Amino acid sequence: MGEKFTSINEKHAAFIRKQQMYFVATATADSRINLSPKGMDSLRILAPDRVIWLNLTGSGNETAAHLQSDPRMTIMFCAFEGPPLILRLYGTARMVLPPDKAWGELYAHFDPLPGARQIFDLTVDLVHTSCGFGVPLYDFTGQRPLLNRWAEKKGDAGIRDYWRDKNSISLDGEPIPIDDD
Repeated sequence: MGEKFTSINEKHAAFIRKQQMYFVATATADSRINLSPKGMDSLRILAPDRVIWLNLTGSGNETAAHLQSDPRMTIMFCAFEGPPLILRLYGTARMVLPPDKAWGELYAHFDPLPGARQIFDLTVDLVHTSCGFGVPLYDFTGQRPLLNRWAEKKGDAGIRDYWRDKNSISLDGEPIPIDDD
């Protein structure tokens, strides 16, 4: 049932591109495990061993906190429609912030989204597929517009204030670099 690969092949890439949602997991040896759902056309495959995803402002910022001391990351995709499949990408990631030199080049892969706060650059060392027989079927009806509306209403200054107030300390009390001031 399950298969292991050392990189993303074209069949994997086609499956990933069809998915409307994916999940990102990170942890440190001493932290809580963080598992976050993502959507909004925020992931790009750059190479068979490289994926980037755009992180938007949210209520937490655990992925950024964890990567400071442990770069491990897993991204999981599930087929909620069509043939069943679960696909996981395992690897190590680095965080890119807007003031970083790499930001412009990486951000150019995405349509601009309000509240973009980081890009995570994952080097994939294992692709693992499994059957997905137990994943329920769902009909996709659209992406929610709420996050974009919220970020647009806050504006750039309001987003930066929110980052300082809500996104600069992890659940476990670790400081998180977030602001470019």
